[in-house]
Amino acid sequence: MSASETPQAAGPAALPKESVLSAAHRPLTLGIVSVVLLIAFEATAVGTAMPPAADELDGISLYAYAFSAFFTTSIVGMVTSGQWCDRRGPLPPLATGIVLFAAGLVLSGTAAAMWTFVLGRAVQGVGGGLVIVALYVTVSRAYPEHLRPTVMASFAASWVVPSVVGPLISGTVTQHLGWRWVFLGIPALVVVPLLVMLPPLRRRASGPPGGAAARPAAAGAGKPVDGDARRIRLALAVALGAGLLQYAGQDRSWIAAVPAAAGVALLVPSLRVLLPRGTARAARGLPAVILLRGVAAGSYVVAESFVPLMLVTQRGLSVTMAGLTLAAGGALWALGSFAQSRPRMEPHRRRLVRLGMALVVVGIGYTPLVLVHSVPVWTLAVAMGVGCFGMGLTISSLSVLMLRLSAPEEAGRNSAALQLSDGLSNVLLLAVTGALFAALGGGSVTVGASGPHGGSEAATAGEPGAFAAVYAVSALVALAGVWVAGRLRPRETAAPAPAADGGGGGGAGAGAQPRQAASGERPSDGAAAPTAVPLEPNG
Repeated sequence: MSASETPQAAGPAALPKESVLSAAHRPLTLGIVSVVLLIAFEATAVGTAMPPAADELDGISLYAYAFSAFFTTSIVGMVTSGQWCDRRGPLPPLATGIVLFAAGLVLSGTAAAMWTFVLGRAVQGVGGGLVIVALYVTVSRAYPEHLRPTVMASFAASWVVPSVVGPLISGTVTQHLGWRWVFLGIPALVVVPLLVMLPPLRRRASGPPGGAAARPAAAGAGKPVDGDARRIRLALAVALGAGLLQYAGQDRSWIAAVPAAAGVALLVPSLRVLLPRGTARAARGLPAVILLRGVAAGSYVVAESFVPLMLVTQRGLSVTMAGLTLAAGGALWALGSFAQSRPRMEPHRRRLVRLGMALVVVGIGYTPLVLVHSVPVWTLAVAMGVGCFGMGLTISSLSVLMLRLSAPEEAGRNSAALQLSDGLSNVLLLAVTGALFAALGGGSVTVGASGPHGGSEAATAGEPGAFAAVYAVSALVALAGVWVAGRLRPRETAAPAPAADGGGGGGAGAGAQPRQAASGERPSDGAAAPTAVPLEPNG
């Protein structure tokens, strides 16, 4: 064996010896997985506790706002966390987010009026937005690249048990102790994982990212601070726009076009700044990754949202049996995420994403066959299981690719963009398909916020054609995602010629070009120092 062959043989074999549960990583891994587990339990349990809470507080008219308040304020939390992480590291926004999340739970659990309850949900949303982005940056900063897929798989696995037992536990607690304890019990459980993860997080991921590119922002220069403030203002505009779209989606009169138009007017210019340049046209590299996250999440959430209603109204199943058809979905999602985390899959990550999206198309496409009464109901469970496995491959892989294509000082902002794409796609596609569903005689859909991608809806009975139209739209969106999945590889660009103006810093210039090629961004007009990643990309 030649000397050149030895590293090739030893390298891959050496990587698996280090795991996310090895001594160096175990405390942090257990801490962040516990946080995700508790957030997942809260998200899946709150739907069960909400009806008695609204009834006791005489707030049925504000029921939908208790869900939408969480989502709209989480947008502000996400963008704020991205800026905060890039300037100070993930520790401050993570700790602040956990505290706010717990405070919101306490506020809702002790509410004497429905408006106070809604305010608590809004505080929870800010905290949740801070936490989810900070966790992604923690993965980027604290784990080597070959372990990141496994951490992402653990995030997906953390949703399996809560999705199955969360509503059951919540219902039991609500029945025997009261709905308030569903909210008041979680803050006490957050303390332990926070104490476990803080010491390793402080050692390994605190402070601004290293390197020259981070120093202008860390120094407190005026322009980066101004850029941060502008992005937070735009996040507020996005939150307001999303709220207007949710409101318009619940109003079937023509007057709903007014808030819908206002929402779009707020969203479009704001997202052009908050998302990487080229996202809307699926530019190669990071923009395509960000766009595909929204396409995948939105298409699947729409499809899953209408399944229980379709089975109850078209096939006569009970609500419990309709829910059981989706019970295996969480496990298959986690299985798909586990499959993408295997080291042997790493060279094929982009192909895994495309395969995953193809499976999502197949799953969504076969789901409406259950409208034909001669088709067994179990075929729907199989179809949705196929789609869930594809989502597990896709969502976790996109998170890994996003971190890989992000420089250390832009990981926070790009993580926020990924989550923003995910959440907004759910709102937009549910608004469109909900309006289509109602127009075709299907009733109405009310958007909520529950589950790993924020989809929880209530709907009235509908005609078979209305369901078929919804699934046709969802399948077409997922099919577009298969095309976008072919654009995840950054465009290769030739190395720039040496500058003739004596700018110096050849290393910085050489380093900036590949990053722009990977992210699809260009330097902004004066929003940041020349060596920094642009603070205000356009879409």
